[in-house]
Amino acid sequence: MSGWKTIVAAETLAIALQRPDLVVVDCRHRINDPGFGQSAWVSNHIPGAVFAHLDRDLSDTSRVGAGRHPLPSADRLCATLGRLGIDPETQVVAYDERDGAMAAARLWFLLRLLGHRKVAVLDGGLARWSSQGLPTSSQPRMRPGKTYRGRYDDSRLLDSIDVADRIQYGLGEAPWLIDARSPERFSGENETIDRVAGHVPGAINRPYTANLQADGRLRSPVELASEFRALLGDREPSELAVMCGSGVTACHHLLAMERAGLEGGKLFAESWSGWISDASRPVAIGTV
Repeated sequence: MSGWKTIVAAETLAIALQRPDLVVVDCRHRINDPGFGQSAWVSNHIPGAVFAHLDRDLSDTSRVGAGRHPLPSADRLCATLGRLGIDPETQVVAYDERDGAMAAARLWFLLRLLGHRKVAVLDGGLARWSSQGLPTSSQPRMRPGKTYRGRYDDSRLLDSIDVADRIQYGLGEAPWLIDARSPERFSGENETIDRVAGHVPGAINRPYTANLQADGRLRSPVELASEFRALLGDREPSELAVMCGSGVTACHHLLAMERAGLEGGKLFAESWSGWISDASRPVAIGTV
């Protein structure tokens, strides 16, 4: 079986829960309530699902100056994956409350960085699963530990120095940095999380919610391809980078792009919270 590589429907996952090669990972998280995800998982989750915490498992918050959710090292992530019962041959399905942005798409992209192909996000998250009357459980499932070894594809990552260099030397008029935050945060009109408002000069705003249908599922590949190709022009997907507040919801854009057949976009991993850690870096206010 080639495996699920971008998204999987709730109804499809439901009939595959007993597959021995499948690990379902609950990634629910709320920025204003970091304990929510694990508590929610303990009380109610997709049967057999394990839990990954955004702050502890999918980030390395000990790294200073790299944003609110610095990427974990590859070794650290591999240790987490092994603890969850995941090895390089495992079919992984990640889910969160609804749309995948907090933080199922983050786990999806971290695995992509390791070269893991058989990983998908549950389309519509637990909300879609529950709306279809599919079963949930409060029983934990113990999985035997596995060994996972891998290295990141660093060509898909940018840091603040890379972004500053691109701004300094210029890349013409075509947009190359897409900010996935809400318009109010991008413009600096209403910054609700970070201490400095605004955006990276030259970035354009496409909220990750533009990828979604009203019910939290991804829009069609044709629609997504049309809109992202309009941003790319005649360039390759690898020439586009995405960012957000801390490098989490931006991963939703990379998921949507790959779903549309546009694989290879880069992540500005430090994103806005990392950019503003150095007061000498320029800040833009407004819609452009």
